[in-house]
Amino acid sequence: MKPILVDHICFAVKDLEKARRIFESIFDIKPAAEYVAEEEKIRVLRYYVGEVAIELMEATSPDSDVARFIEKEGEGFYLISFKVEDVEKGIEELKKKGFRLIDEKPRYLLGNRYAFTLHPEESFGTLIEIIDGEFKL
Repeated sequence: MKPILVDHICFAVKDLEKARRIFESIFDIKPAAEYVAEEEKIRVLRYYVGEVAIELMEATSPDSDVARFIEKEGEGFYLISFKVEDVEKGIEELKKKGFRLIDEKPRYLLGNRYAFTLHPEESFGTLIEIIDGEFKL
């Protein structure tokens, strides 16, 4: 599986409004989108730097993956997402290579199919996502 490009990079934050003020003050940019993903229990600000999206993510529930990450690791770099041609084929390829996967089927959100692939223990402590489709609000 060859990645087409880096789609987005996410940072887990405790306070999205505080993170917004800091991020926008540093880089003098405004978000291209703001949304709540009920399925993932997160509220997100999405910025673009060139073609790559940077997302600041706040948990909307204490049982979300982002909340658990912050409790264990603290705020910071959470995941990197690679755009691929076909998420299902990517999952199958990783299975055949013997990798332990988080998702065995694609998830769906905002016009995209995506999957969390390798466990962070196997990928340098980083959550890796593959995605296809186009971001739509």
